[in-house]
Order: sequence, then C-alpha cells, then structure tokens
Amino acid sequence: MKKKYSHKKQKSTKKQYASDPVKAKKHLGQHFLKDEEVAERIGNTLTLNGYENVLEIGPGTGVLTKYILQKGKNVIAADLDTESIEYLNQSFALDHPSISTENFQVIEADFLKMNLEKLFNGKAFAITGNFPYNISTQIVFKAIENRDLVPEFTGMFQKEVAQRICEKEGSKTYGILSVLTQAYYDAEYLFTVPPTVFNPPPKVDSGVLRLIRKEDYSLPVEQKLFFRVVKTAFQQRRKTLRNSLKSFNLSLQLKEDSIFGQRPEQLSVQQFLELTQKIQHDAVSD
Repeated sequence: MKKKYSHKKQKSTKKQYASDPVKAKKHLGQHFLKDEEVAERIGNTLTLNGYENVLEIGPGTGVLTKYILQKGKNVIAADLDTESIEYLNQSFALDHPSISTENFQVIEADFLKMNLEKLFNGKAFAITGNFPYNISTQIVFKAIENRDLVPEFTGMFQKEVAQRICEKEGSKTYGILSVLTQAYYDAEYLFTVPPTVFNPPPKVDSGVLRLIRKEDYSLPVEQKLFFRVVKTAFQQRRKTLRNSLKSFNLSLQLKEDSIFGQRPEQLSVQQFLELTQKIQHDAVSD
C-alpha cells in the first residue's frame, strides 16, 4: 500500500497545526483523545493475530494512529472530517518523523457506507478507534455483518455501550447488542477512561473493549430467524418468552417447553441459539 502524502508548504502547515492540529466538531460527535498513555493502551489492545491490516475509524489528530502504525501492519484511517484528513496527509508525518508511514493511507469515507470487501482487497483486517458515540452501535452491527473479514475489533465507546456489548445474561443491561455480538465474538471489557483525557471532555465515562471472533463463528440456525427471535424477545424484555414471541405463531406443544417461561435477559447466547433451533424446527413441522 503506497502512502499518499503531499509535502507542499511544509513549514506553514506544521506551524498551523503545532498547538491544536484539528478542531473538534460537535456535529461529528468528536472528542479528541489527548492522553498518550491511554492512546498507547488502546493501541496495545490489538493482538495482531490472524491479520496484516488495520482500519482505524475516526483518527482525529492521530494520537492513537501513532501507536497503531508502530505495530508494522497496513493501516487505513477513515474519517469524514476534512480538516483531520488534511492534517494527517500533510503534517502528521512531519510531526512524528520517527514513525514509518510507508504502509499508511488516509481516506475520506463514512464507515457505515463503505464497501469493506474492497478496503484491503478482500483480506482480513482489524477495526479499532475512538468511535463517535452517536454511531458506535451501528459500527458494531456493520462489523458483525462483515465478520468474515473482521477477526478482531477493539476500541473506545461510551462506557455504558461497551459494558452492554460485553454483558452476560442476568443483567438488566444485557440485551440485543450483547447477544448478537457474542454469538460471533468473544467480548471483553478492558478498562474505563475518564472524560478528562479528551478535548472537549464528554459528559460520560468511556470504556475500551476487545472482540475476538470465535474460532467457529457459524450459527447452527438461520441467521435471519436468530436475529428476529433475539430482537423480538428483547422488545418486551419484562415479559416471558411465551408472551413476547406470540407473533411467531408457535405450536401449543412448543410453548409448553420450560424455556418459554423465562425472560430474555435470563437466556445465555447459547440458549438463544437453542431457542431459535426449537422455533425453526417447529416451523418446519407445521
């Protein structure tokens, strides 16, 4: 991968970005990480197992980018902020001359609209970043949709969202995001980050997590049915499954199964898969 840097007007550009290289923009949900120690810790969440490529979403001022590049992988940084892209293309390498940018590319792109198959020519890649809170859940769902390409996913979310993704059954925060993510990935909540390490500081704590794709991430059921069962169950999470899943027109015999007497937050991911199998078989029998 060839770098695409323009070094025109090097002196004036570097002077321009010396103190505050990129201004955080509220409409993009930007909170730039300014703590080097935290940035390095996030960079070290990448295990580097099973891939040679890394996609960073929302690089901002490149504080995390530095530590990703030190891993020696092919790195693409994607952002919608033209000011950030300009800085990373024109001055980042000048501000950090000890870091090799040979395999680094910056692109202007909306991750949610990207064709990930074309990103690294169909090769596997990890996703990482300090994710905009307003689209972080959508980022996870897109990663799940492209799980064949994404063996690892790390990064920073609003703390409550990160906890929800990693939560186990029995918790009030365990829900759709928890089950659908953990059906394909092993999820681990790593550490909490306070608002004070950002500019501007958000009003909430942040949480860093790591998702590692399961060795066997194929499902024993139809995916669309599994997603529908999970989403329908949690839409009425206070009800038992016997009541919340009425729209599936289940047989009287199946509804007598003890699993239907439970509430969705009581079921593990494996039990949701077993529930879907029962429903799938019941539909075939009908």
